[in-house]
Amino acid sequence: MIAYLEGKLRHKSPDHLVVDVHGVGYCVHVPLSTFYDLPDLGQTACLYIHTHVREDALQLYGFRSQAEKEMFLHLVSVNGVGPKLAVSILSGITPDELRRVVLQQDSKRLRSIPGVGRKIAERLVLELRDYLRIKKEDIEGPVCLHGEDGPYADAYSALLNLGYRSQEASRALQTARKTLDTDPTLERLLKEALRLLA
Repeated sequence: MIAYLEGKLRHKSPDHLVVDVHGVGYCVHVPLSTFYDLPDLGQTACLYIHTHVREDALQLYGFRSQAEKEMFLHLVSVNGVGPKLAVSILSGITPDELRRVVLQQDSKRLRSIPGVGRKIAERLVLELRDYLRIKKEDIEGPVCLHGEDGPYADAYSALLNLGYRSQEASRALQTARKTLDTDPTLERLLKEALRLLA
């Protein structure tokens, strides 16, 4: 699974890029927020990647920050929201504004984003509210996993990529943190969290 790419930018358009990593060109789909932050062609681009695997395709989605990638993962966990719609949503609203809009239940703002109708907007508010409230109210201790750097954020992202829901990943990592020493490695954190989730 590809989680991060750093390479020369060979092509860029509003919906996808080609990043050359040691002679291999990766096609990466990006939201407009990431597109606007890209360097010029020939310069080095650094992207957090989500690898989306389907029966007939393997697609890469790239983001300028880990927080944007995590919001993308929350979006695709919502029933009826696929990767393309999630990218479209992130093209029309920043992760911070999306968090605020969901917590304020402002479905009208969500409906202003192309591709988001009334049903999807209501579903986003309903299904994301609990995930994003964890961020707002803060999990006890430094396991505030959304947007935090370090092994906890990496372990959280890995668990989401494995298909676990945000709340169960957060709970498992909280418990793992209590049983492990104060500065566990990513490998130990993941192993303990997966043991708890089994």
